[in-house]
Amino acid sequence: MKKLLLLFLLNYTVASFAQLTNEDYKTVVVEFINAVKNNNQILLDSMIRYPIHRQYPLPGIKDKTEMQQRFKEVFDDDLLQQILQSNPAKDWSAVGWRGIMLNNGELWIDYDGSLLAVNHQSAWETKKRQELIAADRSKLNPSLQKYVEPVCILKTKKFLIRIDALENYNYRYASWPVNKTMADQPDLIISKGELIYEGSGGNHHYEFKNGVYTYDCSIIIMGEDDSPPAILTVTKGKKEILSQDADMMEP
Repeated sequence: MKKLLLLFLLNYTVASFAQLTNEDYKTVVVEFINAVKNNNQILLDSMIRYPIHRQYPLPGIKDKTEMQQRFKEVFDDDLLQQILQSNPAKDWSAVGWRGIMLNNGELWIDYDGSLLAVNHQSAWETKKRQELIAADRSKLNPSLQKYVEPVCILKTKKFLIRIDALENYNYRYASWPVNKTMADQPDLIISKGELIYEGSGGNHHYEFKNGVYTYDCSIIIMGEDDSPPAILTVTKGKKEILSQDADMMEP
């Protein structure tokens, strides 16, 4: 199954690629490459737009202190060589307003040179992620231990919500009262959920139907400054009966 990255820059089409012809864009790419080449940590720190998300359940990188500690985990020799050996005019592509990507989206920078996302996963991260998934599975209520990949955990003021990917691109929703743990029996489990993308900005939502009720978990990647990370909305028929902001929980 395809990796389920909660990174907004994965949602693009081949038709939107454009090799760099704008000299200003080439300049920012060259500056980024040179910062990596010269191991200029101070300059790199100033170029990174935090947080840098990692594939769940790997924890995201919140600030420059964490990046300094985990730099080699993310920027392994393979990714460093891709950056250092890249040709700004051929290996980097402008993808609309979303930014500039290296190769097939291994890494993204903004048009001002800011690092937006690293989709490359090092061998260390791959191994660590599998260890985290195994540990996560062992702590789950037995009714939830069968899944392909964990997607995310949300927490509202009243609910703890878990979304997992199942076979055939189906998704499962499980929820508890906020004071319970995932080792407890969930109050509600809904399978056959659907992932729906909202335009090209990366915002997306998971929709689950349970009789006349629809449970919608919106993941907000591109929003206003005061937008919550996620929103839980429940409707009965066409009537909204609940809406709560949600935090994305770290593993």
